[in-house]
Amino acid sequence: MAFLAELKQRVRHLKAETFALYLAARDPRTPWYAKLLVAGIVAYAFSPIDLIPDFVPVLGYLDDLILIPIGIALAIKLVPHQVLAECRARAQETIRNGKPVSRAAGAVIIVIWLVLAALCIVWAYEAFMVQL
Repeated sequence: MAFLAELKQRVRHLKAETFALYLAARDPRTPWYAKLLVAGIVAYAFSPIDLIPDFVPVLGYLDDLILIPIGIALAIKLVPHQVLAECRARAQETIRNGKPVSRAAGAVIIVIWLVLAALCIVWAYEAFMVQL
């Protein structure tokens, strides 16, 4: 039971760090390259669609367990320390007051995935129809 409680605590910490990085990406003191990396990490972390679906045995969770923590670690190194400290405090306060919800961000993520799916369908259609 202690292992499960510790794992839940780590997941909460990872979510808080991801939200703090999201706030840091919106801060004007954060360099553009850090903002770009953070935007990609946050979008992937909060996206309901994974690079490798979770139902694929082992690999489904492996991308979440490896890609997101590596990206977060790299982003933390790129964001100025003062900005990150302020954003961590704001993230903790926001989480204590209630989870943040952004319907606009969710809609953007869904639209991006739908466009990518449509492009894949068009590409597959053209690839197979040319062969026939």
